[in-house]
Amino acid sequence: MDIGLNGKRVLVTAGAQGIGLAITEAFVAAGAQVHICDVSEDFLASAKQKLPQVSQSRTDVSSESQVDAMFAELAARWGGLDVLVNNAGIAGPTAKVEDTDLAAWDQTIAVNLTGPFLCTRRAVPLLKAAGGGSIVNLSSVAGRLGFPLRTPYSASKFGVIGLTETWAMELGPSKIRVNAILPGIVAGERQERVIAAKAASYGIAHEEMRQRLLTKVSLRSMVTAQDIANQIIFICSPAGAAISGQRLSVCGNVEHLG
Repeated sequence: MDIGLNGKRVLVTAGAQGIGLAITEAFVAAGAQVHICDVSEDFLASAKQKLPQVSQSRTDVSSESQVDAMFAELAARWGGLDVLVNNAGIAGPTAKVEDTDLAAWDQTIAVNLTGPFLCTRRAVPLLKAAGGGSIVNLSSVAGRLGFPLRTPYSASKFGVIGLTETWAMELGPSKIRVNAILPGIVAGERQERVIAAKAASYGIAHEEMRQRLLTKVSLRSMVTAQDIANQIIFICSPAGAAISGQRLSVCGNVEHLG
């Protein structure tokens, strides 16, 4: 089924693992040309075996010089860009605010907030050269709800909403749409690490922590990486042409965090 993304030029940050890999696979299935970046050589190698047609670079999105080098390569290869997915992010520390280390705060903000800024700053000229396009920023339900013990993460994800709404207004006249996706509790290895850390903080068993989290979700279930990818494909396709400046939760309706 042609959904209007065939041949589109797409960059997915942290596209070699987890949610990013699911997003990459979805764009490839839709016929897009995809470039991914990641900080892990191992994940990039694994993605190359699985998706040999996808170009890639080892890029830390919090590094201005590395981001600039990646976009210089893309500009030379493609001359334009149709879609940027700012997916790269880290969980940050799990701790009370008074016990949160400044270095951990700085790292979380650098990857989760500065990273999308650096990538978008370089992507916009390429999107304009293409006559418009789509930017998708990965926020979180922790970008609309307070998240105890996760101060840096929540602050960064609230910040992503601010970037999204500002850029949608600024870039709309250039036919560039900007939206934020807010995943909820996403099944996978990363979520299991978060559950383990929170369980340790509360002094309870891992499974008890899992069930406690799910009681706060109306559908009483986690979402999948594929659920996130499906929503991104929709808003980047012609079917989502009128959607911009929105924060779209894909979460089963998370009611509160804690």
